[in-house]
Amino acid sequence: MPRYAYVNGRYVDHREAAVHIEDRGYQFSDGVYEVVTVKDGRLVDAKAHMDRLGRSLDELQIGWPVSRPVLEMIMAEMIRRNRLHDGLVYMQITRGVAPRNHAFPTGDVRPALVITTKKMNFAKMTKFTEGVSVITLPDQRWARRDIKTISLLPNCLNKQKATEAGCYEAFQVDPKDGMVTEGTASNAWIITEAGELVTRPATHRILNGITRLTILRIAEEEGVPFVERPFSVEEAKRAREAFVSSATSFVTPVVRIDGEPVGDGTVGPICRKLLAGYEEYAAGLRARGAEWPDDIPADEGDGTSRAA
Repeated sequence: MPRYAYVNGRYVDHREAAVHIEDRGYQFSDGVYEVVTVKDGRLVDAKAHMDRLGRSLDELQIGWPVSRPVLEMIMAEMIRRNRLHDGLVYMQITRGVAPRNHAFPTGDVRPALVITTKKMNFAKMTKFTEGVSVITLPDQRWARRDIKTISLLPNCLNKQKATEAGCYEAFQVDPKDGMVTEGTASNAWIITEAGELVTRPATHRILNGITRLTILRIAEEEGVPFVERPFSVEEAKRAREAFVSSATSFVTPVVRIDGEPVGDGTVGPICRKLLAGYEEYAAGLRARGAEWPDDIPADEGDGTSRAA
């Protein structure tokens, strides 16, 4: 069965999919993207992903290539054509094709849209049951990490260092204050010795993950107290548990940081509880979707502590 991609109005064989050489995404990373989990053939948190996509487009002054309802129809058709049961849908929108110039092009330039899918067998992923290792590395990214742009070279460089170290992910650390920002492709979390769930507030310094928002809801429902505040590498290493989250990581327990065990070095009970809750949610067994906030503050707050 052929694998299909969607490129600017056409469903094409994935092997033949291509964009123009002067697409600004290729030449300037001038574009945005979203990754949406597919579980049992259904999109998880599709509304929140689409809301965040719209915000990213607005921040870069890029228009929608098609209307939002049409884009949702294309995503559904891609799932159908590729017979996708579990996996992800990747969509990318760039400013479009124009003669190379740093300034935004003028005139009739249409945003470019590319969509692909990837099959994944979540049930066989041992990272959920065995946990993973991470290393800590300086965060080298630009100041607007809240925009989900395709400019990911600093992320890739740190991800490669993590891979070469035999690790699943890297906790990126703000060189100014030693606080963890997030992973290269995930949000970072710890559970303190007191049992409090901690993750960094959603400001311009991190990408506010859709899975992150859902986990906060699940934590509230499960009675897990949480606070949104920065935490240091030292605090992470003293934590009882830790994990990373994303559209494909779900709740992936972190059992070692820089070679040192987190807690007793095994997957802990709160990670298991949150993962079970998220898997129920992804399977449609829990109500309420993640809500994308109207605005992301630029400055850090003091942290908001909550408990159910």
